Amino acid sequence: MSEANIFFSIMIYFLASILLIVMIALCVKLIHTLTKVDKVIDDITVKSSKLDNLFNVIDTTADAVNSVSNSIVGWVTTTINRLLNK
Repeated sequence: MSEANIFFSIMIYFLASILLIVMIALCVKLIHTLTKVDKVIDDITVKSSKLDNLFNVIDTTADAVNSVSNSIVGWVTTTINRLLNK
């Protein structure tokens, strides 16, 4: 009975040490992967900030076109109403 206890104790210690080594290796790989992900996120942030000015120009242009088209539609509507009222 004591030989079985000794055997199982040694086996548990051996398996626990293997598990510890595997967990350390996984943590190192995880840290390496997170470093890569951080670099990619920084790169995407820089590139998207460069595009912010382009989107601002597009937004301003769209607002200007919308304003002009609203003015034209208002003028045409007013003209048609004047012609129909006469």
